[in-house]
Amino acid sequence: MHNYPQGHKKDSWLLPEGITEVLPEQAMQLESLRRTLLDTFDCWGYQLVIPPFVDFLDSLLHGSGHDLDLQTFKLTDQLSGEMLGVRADMTPQVARIDAHNLKHEWPTRLCYTGTVLHTLGDPLEKTRSPMQIGAELYGHAGIESDYEVIQLMLEMLAISGVQNVHLDMGHVGIYRALVEQAGLNQQQEAELFDVLQRKARTELAELVTEFDISGNFKAIFNALPKLNGDADVLLKALDLLGAVDAGIQTALQDLQAIAEKLKRDYPALTVSFDLAELRGYHYHTGMVFAAFVPRIGKEIARGGRYDNIGAVFGRARPATGFSADLKVLVSLLGGDVAKHAQNVYAPAVDDADLSQVIRDLRASGTRVIRQLPGQQGEAEQLGCEAILIKQNQQWVVTPIV
Repeated sequence: MHNYPQGHKKDSWLLPEGITEVLPEQAMQLESLRRTLLDTFDCWGYQLVIPPFVDFLDSLLHGSGHDLDLQTFKLTDQLSGEMLGVRADMTPQVARIDAHNLKHEWPTRLCYTGTVLHTLGDPLEKTRSPMQIGAELYGHAGIESDYEVIQLMLEMLAISGVQNVHLDMGHVGIYRALVEQAGLNQQQEAELFDVLQRKARTELAELVTEFDISGNFKAIFNALPKLNGDADVLLKALDLLGAVDAGIQTALQDLQAIAEKLKRDYPALTVSFDLAELRGYHYHTGMVFAAFVPRIGKEIARGGRYDNIGAVFGRARPATGFSADLKVLVSLLGGDVAKHAQNVYAPAVDDADLSQVIRDLRASGTRVIRQLPGQQGEAEQLGCEAILIKQNQQWVVTPIV
């Protein structure tokens, strides 16, 4: 927070905390990666949509839970008197497009990218204006669609140059079924959820002791944080949880099937499973996944299944997808910005032949910077490696020595 002395006016060039501007070098990286990723999504059949930056508040928050409500800037529409919000997540808007605007009976694949705005921001990244990019698959409830979006997320990370990816997977449906079968009330469920998210095992043991539930369920809830690791964890979970509910058994079998596919198709990928990880619990309904890299202490991409999100828009549809922050992906590139083959400087000469040469060079993808009369700075200061010089009545690109 900025504190200014009494009577002192803040500098006009300062930005609000957590709001950043993107300078030329990184802007070129962002735009280049954005184009590449959207082209990749298109090759997989995911069509681009562009939701509005401001929307009715209830549309933005549908099915998202308390966390997104806190992150959403709210304002009153002067025309309608309705409450509006600045989007903090584009996923609900894309679900509305599928359910209300497209209305297809067949599977629909959509992708999107754009800036979202958060009231609080992320404590690690210190940003409140991520550039969200993602893809969603609607209209199919099987693990095949879950696996497709996982594959596309991994493809996105590979194209972005991200290395040493670790994939973490879970299934919020398992926790939902356990809570229901144990007979926990809403307050108990919330308390248990909070303790599990904080991985506070001592608190968990104390809390479960207070619950009026069977000893079997007390043992299960205490064991949940220990059910994390490689695919062998799923076998242990089947032994412990498989008999509780048929839905739990199906969820674990689905995770096993995904684990086998990943091992077959991505033998070098590190995959772990955590059945106490409930990211997006109030939003997702089934399988959830997140990608991590050693350098960053939080996920760089995340996703999962969120069936029936379109119900409020008049049409419930199975749905699964993922999203990431394009700015974070660019920060992981680590390489130089892709540059033009050469930057050419053109003198401030009013010559039709020179103008034609400049047009031809630009049409071929060469960056040409034309001198302005009386300007400061020469070709070198403007980043040019060559200059157009007239030789034998022709304008020729000549390297600057």
